[in-house]
Amino acid sequence: MGNILNEIGIENYIFLSVILFSIGVFGVLYRRNAIIVFMSIEIMLNAVNLLFVAFSTYHQDAQGQVFVFFSMAVAAAEVAVGLAIVVSIFRNLASIDLDNLKNLKG
Repeated sequence: MGNILNEIGIENYIFLSVILFSIGVFGVLYRRNAIIVFMSIEIMLNAVNLLFVAFSTYHQDAQGQVFVFFSMAVAAAEVAVGLAIVVSIFRNLASIDLDNLKNLKG
């Protein structure tokens, strides 16, 4: 059994990461729902993590995979804090539409 990158090719991983990152950017720029924006940010982070793992495997160096591990831990903490903020905003405004957040200015 050979290296999986020899069978599939690193170009396909790069292409998939570009597509995922583009979907995430589109979601952040064009959606107004806070939950969708958080999911889009997570898609962008996962696209970058996929590239780190692909290049780490390509160069046969585990540093990229270790970085992905820490990146996923930070992303999990970011989601927990972000969802807590969204729940707090929903309790105050009864909406999670990002356009309604302008009303929170002092």
